[in-house]
Amino acid sequence: MKKRVPLIWLFVLMVVTDLPVEAQIDRITGKNFATRSEILARHGMVCTSVPAATQAGLDILKHGGSAVDAAIAANATLGLMEPVSNGIGGDLFAIVYSAKENKLYGLNGSGRAPLGLSYEQMKAELAKLHRETIPPLGMLPISVPGTVDAWAELHKKFGKLKLSDDLAPAIRYAEEGFPVTELIAYYWAFGPRLYKDLPGAFLETYTLDGKGRTPAKGEIFKNPALARTLRLIGEKGRDAFYKGEIADKIDKFMRENGGFLRKADFEKHASTWVEPVSTNYRGYDVFELPPNGQGIATLQILNILEGFDLRAMGRNSPETLHTMIEAKKIAWADRAKFYADPAFAKIPLTGLLSKEYAAERRKLIDPNRANKHVDPGNPALDQGDTIYLCTADDEGNMVSLIQSNYRGMGSGIVVPGLGFMFQDRGELFSMDPQHANVYAPGKRPFHTIIPGFVMKDGKPWEAFGVMGGGMQPQGHVQVLTNQIDFGLNVQEAGDASRWQHEGDNEPTGEKMTESGGYVEVESGIPYETVRELRKKGHDVRFDVGGYGGYQSIKVDMHDGQRVYVGASESRKDGQAAGY
Repeated sequence: MKKRVPLIWLFVLMVVTDLPVEAQIDRITGKNFATRSEILARHGMVCTSVPAATQAGLDILKHGGSAVDAAIAANATLGLMEPVSNGIGGDLFAIVYSAKENKLYGLNGSGRAPLGLSYEQMKAELAKLHRETIPPLGMLPISVPGTVDAWAELHKKFGKLKLSDDLAPAIRYAEEGFPVTELIAYYWAFGPRLYKDLPGAFLETYTLDGKGRTPAKGEIFKNPALARTLRLIGEKGRDAFYKGEIADKIDKFMRENGGFLRKADFEKHASTWVEPVSTNYRGYDVFELPPNGQGIATLQILNILEGFDLRAMGRNSPETLHTMIEAKKIAWADRAKFYADPAFAKIPLTGLLSKEYAAERRKLIDPNRANKHVDPGNPALDQGDTIYLCTADDEGNMVSLIQSNYRGMGSGIVVPGLGFMFQDRGELFSMDPQHANVYAPGKRPFHTIIPGFVMKDGKPWEAFGVMGGGMQPQGHVQVLTNQIDFGLNVQEAGDASRWQHEGDNEPTGEKMTESGGYVEVESGIPYETVRELRKKGHDVRFDVGGYGGYQSIKVDMHDGQRVYVGASESRKDGQAAGY
């Protein structure tokens, strides 16, 4: 039975707010009730998926560190405490807002494929496995880990403390141990059955008995090998990882166990500072990083959606979800064809992000029927599992940072004595020689991890992100439209029920399924909406997981004074905290 809304309450809200009527009713009835309140602070804020990592970053801020120092501290701690998602064997992307310059900086900290593994050899190795695509486990999907160099680049440009200070909390926890949280323990338990037969030190590093018993909720886990690695990086900088003792150990292990990375790959690695790209959505400038990541898919979807009055359609209505799903399919067709390492492929970035192109692509949406097949467009060429965290400091600097080992804990390869697993990001290369994202030595693979940032009237409005593979652009669009179109606050925007479209075209070569893919929805999506979507031809399914994890820091101004508003994902173990 629906709650009745006293007319006087609705009248008061209509007078004192500019929220849509639906949002006003939802607020009264509790339909949009958030899992927790927004977190407010004046001097600094850290939001991560593990409370202890949030506190590590917050302690750094309180000791005079910058938003970047806090982000590094939190990220290093997450790599220890949430190894099912990230670590220094993975890659990193970040958007940094510099308050002094009122400017955004973008950093692509992704690694490249081994220089000594040619396309022909990769194909031969796959043939031995009776595969046509790069597998998620073992040596073949491993690319150079970019996280440590990305830390160094961020720290050199924006850090205030020593790098060793930033890494100290993670080192202490790695030596003394920490209690494992419930959700992480659940995912960790899958590790032994996936990785136990691979070469290296997985069992030694990531189980409590060296045989296969992973930590349960509340059990104490230590990683002294990772503590030694982080201490060496803190003392000697990124060169310890890419040119010194750590690179030597990796080279030796790879040669002895059939791997392909060499010290030369590490020595030649470098992160890339890039210009964030943006589109304006209803007065808000939404920024993402350019490929080899998928951030521009968010911008393409928003450009298409701008031509529809989502507010009038209503949040979670069949019309709104149908329109958003169809816009996602259209962007995904371009994502599958064009997104790749720009050092190896010419990407029509300006065309893909133009409003004119969006207007043409928008015509593909039939309001009554789901598309079963979408071809990529013809934009004009320009002629000229994952963690997300965000931080903000007392000077107004902000960091939007995402870091991942990709699928699960990664490739399963752990070099003895180093305390971390290598990513399996190379799985996302295509083996189609005509594809922009085709495998090549020294090339960066297509990436799913994307940090987001929003500016409003030339000032920072929000640092945000949603974890989870292909869910990320879809999640970015949903949390932004929840706020901009439907009036939800920053916590409600993340807690609101989500949908995810899967079975689409992919940069690895997969094509959309004959049914047009399928849509997974959380239980909070009204069944009336599900029924209407099915009538339009959507294959709708219910699923309890896979919708990502969200953190955000929004900037509010009150009488000329800045207040940070933080939110953390209710689907994770996370925490937003400030001071």
